[in-house]
Amino acid sequence: LERFFDYIEKQDIEIRTYLDYFNACIDLQLDMTIQKNLFPHDFKYWHDVRIEEAHIRKEEIDERKRQEMFANFKSISDKYLSLQEFSKQGYIVIIAKSPAELEKEGELLHHCVGRGSYSQKFLREQSLIFFIRKKKNPEIPIATVEYSLENHEILQCRGDHNKRPNQRLLNFVNDMWLPYANKQLKQIAA
Repeated sequence: LERFFDYIEKQDIEIRTYLDYFNACIDLQLDMTIQKNLFPHDFKYWHDVRIEEAHIRKEEIDERKRQEMFANFKSISDKYLSLQEFSKQGYIVIIAKSPAELEKEGELLHHCVGRGSYSQKFLREQSLIFFIRKKKNPEIPIATVEYSLENHEILQCRGDHNKRPNQRLLNFVNDMWLPYANKQLKQIAA
């Protein structure tokens, strides 16, 4: 401890700054029993180097995790793709294929599907998210459906600003698409 306090005094640094350096070294899996790592000769230089290296490593790890998440999301989407192949009464049903699509849907319809736990629920295969579109304008969102894989039911169907969609669309979702989706799900399970 005495050596530590002498060191920070000679280097003219604060304990908090040293802790930042130390934690960066631990994140980088450096051996902190080696004296040159524990008490670098030019602390300010090595502090900046290690903080930058730790930052770059964290970004690389985060990017790998993001890519894995996108790949897993797409894999699950592909697994349940047959639930979307449905077109009646002028509507089509499209399964979400990425977290980015959820975000875009949430932005366009001004609701929370792109935020919160929807991606995680999708990745855990608790619920799937489907987009309802008019067959004539498949790029324009009308409603978003959350479908429970456990209970085989619609958890929610929301339109712009979280409003309840019109009765015609709700009838389509509940009376036509839901039975179709449940039938398809049985085939996937088999």
